[in-house]
Amino acid sequence: MGNLEMHGKGVFYDPRLDDSEKYPVAARTKQGHKQAEEDRITAKLPSLHFYQLALPTPQPPEGAFDGASAEKGKALFNDKAKCATCHVPPIFTEPGWNLHKAEEIGIDDFQAMRSPDERYRTAPLRALWDVEKIHKGGFYHDGRFASLRDVVEHYDRHLELKLTDQEKGELIEYLKSI
Repeated sequence: MGNLEMHGKGVFYDPRLDDSEKYPVAARTKQGHKQAEEDRITAKLPSLHFYQLALPTPQPPEGAFDGASAEKGKALFNDKAKCATCHVPPIFTEPGWNLHKAEEIGIDDFQAMRSPDERYRTAPLRALWDVEKIHKGGFYHDGRFASLRDVVEHYDRHLELKLTDQEKGELIEYLKSI
């Protein structure tokens, strides 16, 4: 991304784009192998990454979630609901390789097939309490679910979690608290 923003003034290497069947133009023009005369990007990436990780998560306003239910939901998030398997606290995404095949997360691969790895990335969970402003387009990797309840219901079915309605509500309250 920085290479695009800096008009190609850096190094970009992604051999996945060499697949001439999937990416004929990128393969033909060697888009996965770009080297500028002067690399103005690579040395700045560690500072940019530090800055991104240092950005504080917006705090939910008073009354945005039920605290007692959220506390119970936290235990579910980290155990029975298996959320923390991918959305690892405190950053609520996966450190390292954070990509999943569509069948792992129980959805179609339409959007994933557009990426070089044909996978979905684990989206970070932040400020989910701000449903009106942030999540107008829906929840999930591609906005396919209208509510947090829909996401929880999806994973309950797909992962066969057997969450009760009360547990689903508590999990949602915790999601709104992070």
